[in-house]
Amino acid sequence: MNTTATAAAAATAATPAVRAVQVHKAYGSLHVLKGVDLTVAPGTVTVMLGPSGSGKSTFLRLINQLETLTGGSIEVDGELIGYRHVTKNGRDMLQTLDDREIAAQRAKLGMVFQRFNLFPHMTALENVMEAPIHVKGMKKAEARELAMAELERVGLGERAGHYPAELSGGQQQRVAIARALAMKPDIMLFDEPTSALDPELVGEVLNVMRSLADEGMTMIVVTHEIGFAREVADQIVFMADGVVVEKGGPEIIDNPTEPRFKDFLQHVL
Repeated sequence: MNTTATAAAAATAATPAVRAVQVHKAYGSLHVLKGVDLTVAPGTVTVMLGPSGSGKSTFLRLINQLETLTGGSIEVDGELIGYRHVTKNGRDMLQTLDDREIAAQRAKLGMVFQRFNLFPHMTALENVMEAPIHVKGMKKAEARELAMAELERVGLGERAGHYPAELSGGQQQRVAIARALAMKPDIMLFDEPTSALDPELVGEVLNVMRSLADEGMTMIVVTHEIGFAREVADQIVFMADGVVVEKGGPEIIDNPTEPRFKDFLQHVL
């Protein structure tokens, strides 16, 4: 037995996909996150619930380095994001990464927003091809093949030649998911992916997300879709006023212990 390889494999398996330690975020005097601790295991789905303004979306944006930490740390696949440890004059210090290094870290993450942000002058296929060509330097033919595969994956192969204006909101959001998947991320972040959709279109987006969960994609999802959370989540995190109030398995939806979580559920169920 190769004990070194076995130890390395065990260490890799034990490395969280995301580990946040005492994460703070403030905008001047407005303290949005007030010491958030969270660990996400690889291949699991974490669903973040909570009222508007609780800091859920800000937390996702910090993971993807669209915002800068005020305090604390976040690691993705065991790597500190945004900074590196350096030693100066015998002291351990943090040094900010440059834009190229941050882009390399961000490439591990796919993010889907409330609004689809598709290029209106490009077809669905062209929207999905764009980043692999211009960010990864992929040849156009290879990017086209990849983009078609991802559109098929989200059930939109037959809509590849359509422009965003010719697609429903649910279809546009599925194109946005395909666009994120085309970058082959290790982790997918979803920020209220169905909140801008008409109710009858929500199901088609959630079905795609269910299939990603079934494939073992690591996902962190901010949503108000309680049914989805109960069905798909491995971990539920309830946030309010910038802190994690309660977390656990999906069973906590039916058996919450914290009064703040109980009150929230009474209003959304």
